[in-house]
Amino acid sequence: MEERKVIGIRDYRGPAGGWGALKAVAGVVREQMDAVEAATTLLRTNQPQGFDCPGCAWPDKNHQSTFQFCENGAKAVSWEATRKRATPALFARHRVADLLRLSDHELEDFGRLTEPMVYDPASDTYQALPWDEAFRRIGAILQTLPPHAVDFYTSGRTSNEAAFLYQLFAREYGSNNFPDCSNMCHEPTSVGLPRSIGMGKGSVSLDDFEHCELIISIGHNPGTNHPRMMGVLHAAARRGVPIVVLNPLKELALERFADPQDALEMATHGATAIASNYLQVKAGGDAAALKGMMKALLALDAGEGPVLDHAFIAEHTRGFAALAADLQATGWPEIEAASGLSQSELEAVAVLYARSNATIVSYGMGLTQHSRGTANVRLLCNLLLLRGNIGKPGAGICPLRGHSNVQGNRTVGITEKPGAAFLQKMAATFGFTPPQQPGRDAVRSMQAIISGECQALICLGGNLAVALPDPQQCYPAMAGLALAVHVGTKLNRSHLLVSRATFLLPCLGRTEEDSQGGEIQAVTVEDSMSMVHASVGKLPPASPHLVSEVAIVAGMAQAALPHSRINWAALSTRYDTIRELIEQVIPGFEHYNARIREPGGFRLPLPACERVWNTPSGKAEFFVFSGLAEDAPLDGDKGLRLITLRSHDQYNTTIYSQDDRYRGVFGRRDVLFMHADDLARLALQHGDLVDIETQLAGQARIYSGLTVIRHDIAAGTVAAYYPEANCLIPLDYFDEDSGTPGYKSVPVRVRKHS
Repeated sequence: MEERKVIGIRDYRGPAGGWGALKAVAGVVREQMDAVEAATTLLRTNQPQGFDCPGCAWPDKNHQSTFQFCENGAKAVSWEATRKRATPALFARHRVADLLRLSDHELEDFGRLTEPMVYDPASDTYQALPWDEAFRRIGAILQTLPPHAVDFYTSGRTSNEAAFLYQLFAREYGSNNFPDCSNMCHEPTSVGLPRSIGMGKGSVSLDDFEHCELIISIGHNPGTNHPRMMGVLHAAARRGVPIVVLNPLKELALERFADPQDALEMATHGATAIASNYLQVKAGGDAAALKGMMKALLALDAGEGPVLDHAFIAEHTRGFAALAADLQATGWPEIEAASGLSQSELEAVAVLYARSNATIVSYGMGLTQHSRGTANVRLLCNLLLLRGNIGKPGAGICPLRGHSNVQGNRTVGITEKPGAAFLQKMAATFGFTPPQQPGRDAVRSMQAIISGECQALICLGGNLAVALPDPQQCYPAMAGLALAVHVGTKLNRSHLLVSRATFLLPCLGRTEEDSQGGEIQAVTVEDSMSMVHASVGKLPPASPHLVSEVAIVAGMAQAALPHSRINWAALSTRYDTIRELIEQVIPGFEHYNARIREPGGFRLPLPACERVWNTPSGKAEFFVFSGLAEDAPLDGDKGLRLITLRSHDQYNTTIYSQDDRYRGVFGRRDVLFMHADDLARLALQHGDLVDIETQLAGQARIYSGLTVIRHDIAAGTVAAYYPEANCLIPLDYFDEDSGTPGYKSVPVRVRKHS
């Protein structure tokens, strides 16, 4: 029987990248920007004396290419540098209640915010006000609140300079409440890696990818979320390096990719195969798959001679015996059932790993956004440590960060759990005693807003209420705040969830010139591989009323802390001074200003790369993962596990269009991806309308009226778009170690729409 046709669903025939990517770039540029300005702007992206892309945190490669941007980077730049404007006149025409009815795409597509505004409840509109009045009113409210009642959210696009000033402001105010975008993505990395290898960052550089002999890629979709990585994978595949992928969905970019900078491939409409082995692990089955690989590796070592690096294990690690005993006690039938993979598939990967003298493991949120995400990260470290693949060329662990400076924010002090040494340096440098008690992360911040414990929320970028799970609780809770301040470049839904006093403060974007006192200022960012480099915007500001994030933070601090001894105004006009203060507080930033003036910047120290393990034992630590699966079991034979995911035309909560080209979805987002066997088992057909119900005790949540579509996804796993599917994820379903919500492991049932 011929399968029914479903509106907006069709096969995409081309490879990832290639002419399809160039066509998409041309389309978004044409819609958002002037053509001449767009060409000049894009050619400055990720170049010396240019600006850092506001998209992903993938590092720049020695600036050898004419262009250093990808399709989704071009979208991010065009979306920020758009000619469209969201002026006070627009807000005068639209009540907040009316704006809330629009889609997330429509809200951001109004364009750049142009003036500071305050919400007026009488008219239900935002109205313009001068900067000094905005700061005065914000400061007056903050002076009435206890520090523990105020939370300071940070987006990963914030520069090092703005982030350092922001945490200085909050800590002098008396708060360690730092909900941050990393709490929702790579916090398991920041928590898990220090416990295993003594540092919370990846250990690889771009050069390592040129010398590796095997790449294992787990739980990420680089063709959409960090497309510049595809050039590295493309080169490795053509060099003959095996690339093993573990991911529930078949993602086009990990199957075949055409590099837009490869003239021959573009001329011949060719493509390069990327994955040598593609293992479609079940959602929540990563731990079982990793334990299976390690069990097979131990069997090879016992049966075919030395495979493990026994000398490295003896000298540099602790806990191997307990790990080996756990792996030996874990049966293959249980591993196969939990992972959805066969023993032979996992043994084949173990053989590839045993033959490789230098292996890189890269991973993304498909591994971290689980109820045991931190434990998953530590299992990756186990795998690498078994063969000494930390601290040698061509090898290491590579967490793939999303936001362009989410790692830098952490480095310069955006954390709810600051270390004692950092707090001591802060006290010595600035002459006040910072708070010592741990603060709140993103989930706990929202829980505090719901309970009334948090009375004010300041957001340096981002779209917090939309990014978090459980909009049923999060959205109405925002109305109970005494104060909400949103710093940003464009309108989003969180801005419309108004509190008793709500301010929108528009800032300069990464692409725009930041001139202070007649001098162009550079900001700095840290990429996923710990390289710190300068970024200098070149475009004229979208409005004469825009000011920098640094100036906004300084303005709020000056108004809220009238007795502060810090010269906030001076810090906001010369960013070199901020960097001099960072240098005094944080190790690794010595000669900061001089080093960022060198093309490419400098790399921060990474002790594990030198096989220095800053753990309590002084050694790298093996970790025993108890059991095989997520904490929340599936509900009977018909239970499935839900993944939330981004479309190809999306960056976090920013939705560029309703298309998801590589997955064959066009003009819609109301779909549920499902394996053909699961469709048959549940008596469903491709194109049926379905309801999804969360299957967690006491957590009834339903997402109704989605169209189920047959897709190449692991059996037992379903997927729906983020943030729409956040309605299925309880706020209190998260990894206890890191606080990261379980966006990719919620047990659900699917039934025909009633």
